[in-house]
Amino acid sequence: MSSPTSTPHSAPYYFVPGPSRWPMLAGISMLVTMAGASGWVNSLPWGPAVCLVGIAAMLVVLYFWFGDAIGESERGLYGKRIDLSYRWSMSWFIFSEVMFFGAFFGALFYARAVTMPWLADLDHKILWPDFAAHWGNTGPAGVVDGFQTMGPFPIPTINTALLLTSGVTLTIAHHALRAGHRAKTAFWLFATILLGAIFMGFQVYEYMHAYSDLNLKLTSGIYGSTFFMLTGFHGFHVTMGAIMLAVILYRVMKGHFTPDNHFGFEGAAWYWHFVDVVWLGLYVVVYWL
Repeated sequence: MSSPTSTPHSAPYYFVPGPSRWPMLAGISMLVTMAGASGWVNSLPWGPAVCLVGIAAMLVVLYFWFGDAIGESERGLYGKRIDLSYRWSMSWFIFSEVMFFGAFFGALFYARAVTMPWLADLDHKILWPDFAAHWGNTGPAGVVDGFQTMGPFPIPTINTALLLTSGVTLTIAHHALRAGHRAKTAFWLFATILLGAIFMGFQVYEYMHAYSDLNLKLTSGIYGSTFFMLTGFHGFHVTMGAIMLAVILYRVMKGHFTPDNHFGFEGAAWYWHFVDVVWLGLYVVVYWL
C-alpha cells in the first residue's frame, strides 16, 4: 500500500488499484469463445454464434479494462515501481507465449523427426501396404482424403516480407516517438498496422486456397493439424498485436506518451517483434523443410 505522504515517483510509492470486475469478465468471455470455437470446429450449429459472441464480449471487456488502466496512468498514479512491474509482467507474458509456440513446434518436430523414422522401421503390413515415411503422408485410403502440402511461394514469402517490413516501420515509429515527433510516430504506426492487416488478408486467402485447391484441412492428418494450429494461432497473435498497436496509435494521437515515458508503446512493440520472430520460424519449418 502507498503511504499518504509518498508521490508516484518517490521510492516507497506503489499504486494498488481497487477491486475490478474485468479479470473475471475476461475469463468468462474467453470460456465462451473457446466453447464456441470447439463447437465450430466440430460442426455444431451453435458453434459460430457462440464463438462470435465470446469474441465480441472480450473486445468490450478489453475496451473498458484498457480505459481504466490508461486513466490511472494519465492521472499520474503510476511511478517507477509500476513501470518496472509492467516490464516484468510483459516479459513473463512473452516468455509464456514462447513456451506456447514451443509446444507446437515440439509436436511438429516429434512427428517429423521421431515418429516418421520410427514407423518406417516397422512392417508395413502393420500400418498399410503403401506406407511411405515422408512428411505430408496422407495415411491409409478412406481414412484421410488426399491433399497437397503448402509450399513457400508465393503467399508465405510475401507475408514474410510484409512482417519483416512491419518490424522496420515499427522501429522507425519508436525512434520518432523518442525524438518527440508525434505525427511521424502516428504515420509509421499506421503503416505497421496496415501491413499487419494485409498479412492477415493474405493468410485468409491462403486458407481458402488450402481448402478449395489443395484439399488441405484441419482433419488432414498430423500435417493438417500442425499446419493449421501453428499458422492459425500465429494469425490470432498477429490480430491481437494489431489491436494493441491500434490502441497505441490512438494514445499517440491523444498525446499520452512522452519521449521518456512510453512503456505502453514499448510493450506492444515487444509483442509485435516476438510475433515476427515466430513467423520466421514458421516460414522455415512449416513451409520450407
